[in-house]
Amino acid sequence: MTQPLFHIEHLRVAYPYQRGKGEVEEDTVQWAVDGVSLTLQAGQRLGLVGESGCGKSTLGRAAMRLLPPASQVKGQVWFNGQSVFDLSPDGLRHFRGEAVSIIFQDPMTRLDPVMTVGEHCLETLKAHQPQLSLKEAKEWAIATLEAVNIPANRWNQYPHEFSGGMRQRVAIALALLLNPKLIVADEPTTSLDVTIAAQILRELTRLCAERQMGLMLISHDLALVGEYCDRLAVMYQGKLVEFGATQEILQRPQHPYTQMLLQAALRLHRNEGADEEYRTSAPVPLLRLEGVKTHYTLEQNFVARLFSRQDDSVIRAVDDVNFELYPGEIFGLVGESGCGKSTLSRTILQLVSPTAGCIEFLGQDVTRLSRSEMLQQRRQMQMVFQDPHACLNPLMKVGQGIADPLLIHGLASPAEARSRVEAMLERVGLVPVDDYYDRYPGDLSGGQQQRVAIARALIMRPRLLICDEPVSMLDASVQAQVLDLMLELKEEFDLTYLFITHDLWLARFLCDRIAVMNAGKIVELGTTEQIFTSPQHPYTQTLLQSAPLLTQQTTAQEGSRLEQ
Repeated sequence: MTQPLFHIEHLRVAYPYQRGKGEVEEDTVQWAVDGVSLTLQAGQRLGLVGESGCGKSTLGRAAMRLLPPASQVKGQVWFNGQSVFDLSPDGLRHFRGEAVSIIFQDPMTRLDPVMTVGEHCLETLKAHQPQLSLKEAKEWAIATLEAVNIPANRWNQYPHEFSGGMRQRVAIALALLLNPKLIVADEPTTSLDVTIAAQILRELTRLCAERQMGLMLISHDLALVGEYCDRLAVMYQGKLVEFGATQEILQRPQHPYTQMLLQAALRLHRNEGADEEYRTSAPVPLLRLEGVKTHYTLEQNFVARLFSRQDDSVIRAVDDVNFELYPGEIFGLVGESGCGKSTLSRTILQLVSPTAGCIEFLGQDVTRLSRSEMLQQRRQMQMVFQDPHACLNPLMKVGQGIADPLLIHGLASPAEARSRVEAMLERVGLVPVDDYYDRYPGDLSGGQQQRVAIARALIMRPRLLICDEPVSMLDASVQAQVLDLMLELKEEFDLTYLFITHDLWLARFLCDRIAVMNAGKIVELGTTEQIFTSPQHPYTQTLLQSAPLLTQQTTAQEGSRLEQ
């Protein structure tokens, strides 16, 4: 038998929760990864699934030696027959990037906010390929960026000037730059629309076959793993509970957790949550947008302007958007990353000023409100941001962060605020409550951070909740729990949702009406049933064709297709 590309043997990992106290007794250690063994051959694509906090990301970071120094690590990780844990500092530097690359769940952990995208690419190439000239390095980098749909004219922009999905595309390009033998991809397409996600995963699949490159795809999306991975590993509470051929596990899951996870995912894809027909009895919209435009100008530097004699280019992030949102409605906004969805949400909240147009909320044009008046209006509309790490203060404990809006607006005393926060923590599944209340965001997994962000927005009991990919980092079972919670809260507190997502099946599960956005414009708007059964616009049709669908009847067909 050939030597495996990647082999993990009896790996156990514990984080340094008791800093400065040395190692605790082994039988009292809380292992984030507990006795995991698995093997990946060259050219294989392994999907690693499980709920947030189960140890998936820890396993990937342990394999790259990216854990905090005081972490307890037992077992072995082998790459091409060489022990990763025995690598010298110089060997480790070459190992990371040239042999193995990692794509992080949060792209901002990979991107330096004071460096342009081009500088990121050149730094990576020059560090590992110093023989390249500047021209060669730039040509190589631009070709890689364009492969993930980042145009060359974005070369001199900074990460904060990109949408969350576009930042993730940059992170994927950086991982591909050095043609590694193995890619560890931690939720690489979480913030990407289905068309771009399909393009990138098809490209990764092609590279795996052509270069005998291995792929470890860490994901909560069973449909995605089912379509692109030939091996599947299921983790639960730090342990590997099921491992084998993907289609064998999806068709005949053995472990109770795998069975539950599959049923939760199938429920979302079967559209059990949405009403067959959308109805509203409210004639007066809660929110109305008319001719809304938000444009950005990309100013050229003096030298470029002198020699090119071209005007500054304009990005039409939001370009003449019109729609109405009614009380009690769940209105979905879908489209590819960079199409303007997030910019539109920030424009509604007046976090970004529109170039033109009218935004009426509760009968008032919010574009004309003073700063103090807008502060009062924001009590009635809250937002769950796409990136929970960016909206949570790392120096505030979870309980303090959730209670903060109540105290800022004077809606509760400290004691009342704590009681309401504890109730909300329990409702979003962060239990035991006392434990999570006193943790810091950095101590939580990405999915747990997202649940904190949801709790923080809901604590204000707003009329309108703008949700920008609110469950994109959660596994299927937790997604279903959070969505059920959102539906319960909608009825209990008469909430209205503007739900922004790239996940079409999630939109179908949850939304009454859907607007499809492309290049800053809404190209199609209708009831959920209309959009899915008779899409009119070619872009909508392309989105639906690109979205992976998980069904019990088609898993066997997908398995035979992947083997061909």
